[in-house]
Amino acid sequence: QEEKKQLTLKVEELERKLESTSAQNIEFLQVIAKREESIHQCQLRLEEKSRECSSLARQLEAAIEDAKKQVEQARERAVSRERAAQSKMLDLETQLSRNKTELDQLHRNKEEAERRYQSRLQDLRDRLEQMESTNRSMQNYVQFLKSSYDNVF
Repeated sequence: QEEKKQLTLKVEELERKLESTSAQNIEFLQVIAKREESIHQCQLRLEEKSRECSSLARQLEAAIEDAKKQVEQARERAVSRERAAQSKMLDLETQLSRNKTELDQLHRNKEEAERRYQSRLQDLRDRLEQMESTNRSMQNYVQFLKSSYDNVF
């Protein structure tokens, strides 16, 4: 009986331990279930964040591509403007060169015209002086003739 009593005590103790272990197992299972639920929620958030990151990555790539296109367009416009400016500059340089040549020609023509004018003016002065001299000579001759006729008559 003593043995039975001890065995009963042992069984009771083992049953308490079993109950305690079962309670611990239940607690552990609850903790595990909570952790699994937490892991599941974290996985769902992770998937959502992954989708969000993917979407943002696509938007970023699109923005980068758009920026590249805008930069390329701006570069092309700048190159086009530069070419137009160079072309205009060449046209202006050509026009300036033509104008300088024309101005030089006009200066030469003016100098030539002034030389011809001076030469012609000098010729006219010489002829005027010669005519005045001739005129004086004729007046003197007329005076001589008048005086001669007066003396004769």
